[in-house]
Amino acid sequence: MYQWDFGILWSYRWLLLNGLGVTVGFTAAIVAFGLVAGLIAALGMLSRFAVLRLAALGFIEVFRCTPILVQLIWFYYAMPILTGLEMTAVSASIFALSLYGGSFYAEIIRGGIVSIDAGQGEAGAALGMTPGQSMRRIVLPQAVKRMLPALMNQSIIQFKNTSLVSVLAVPDLVYQSQVAAHDSFRPLETYTAVALAYFAILFPLTILVRLGERRLASAA
Repeated sequence: MYQWDFGILWSYRWLLLNGLGVTVGFTAAIVAFGLVAGLIAALGMLSRFAVLRLAALGFIEVFRCTPILVQLIWFYYAMPILTGLEMTAVSASIFALSLYGGSFYAEIIRGGIVSIDAGQGEAGAALGMTPGQSMRRIVLPQAVKRMLPALMNQSIIQFKNTSLVSVLAVPDLVYQSQVAAHDSFRPLETYTAVALAYFAILFPLTILVRLGERRLASAA
């Protein structure tokens, strides 16, 4: 029978904690950039200009319908060949994951905006607001409340997606755990500890999302 020994991981605690810090930092970056990309794409989808709608739709469908792992590899290896711009593993990972998440955020944001009664925007126009001012001051504040649970769910998925950056040798939690597992010859303990770390961070967030969904449902 296999003899578990989690004590061996104490020697690698700083390595794993550094990896966890990289993972959390990556998540913050790709969520922030992804929300910006998603908002731009969502507004493009709602534009009265067909060119902007088609461009936004193309962005959303390309990134939603291709695997994120393929995107990571493509941005890291193919983008420099096509553009001549060198990309580090970190920049390629942030770029790919932000755009991938942005394509999903875009549909969430668009759905939240169209769920607001059109009369809200018309009321803003009656008060002398431009469409942009109505969107910023009236529609978006109301829509954000409806979007929040879905945005949080997508952000949780983004946190898990950061584990894929290890294929580009970005020193995140998964990559550092691979180093620890190979060095200690204790892969079961190492990857179990990593799974528990992800669970400890994400489970409370899922509870918060469910509470938010219930609160919104009761307020509706």
